[in-house]
Amino acid sequence: MFPLAKTAMNFTARGIRQAAVRQCHHEAGPNFHQKYGNMLLVSGILFCGSVWTYVATQTGITWNLSPVGKITPKEWKEE
Repeated sequence: MFPLAKTAMNFTARGIRQAAVRQCHHEAGPNFHQKYGNMLLVSGILFCGSVWTYVATQTGITWNLSPVGKITPKEWKEE
């Protein structure tokens, strides 16, 4: 079992060294979030806002936002 564990550790160490070398030689260009982050955020806000505007104005849903004028108090009965 010892040779198997030794081989596994050797593969792990080799993989770590290779990843470190790759990161050292990587050019520091903008990543996906730096390139497209603001554009995606704005487009998502516009999409959600337009969907909610459509739902609120065109679908005919009665929202019942305020009970003012819809609820009347009952007369007090004294016994």
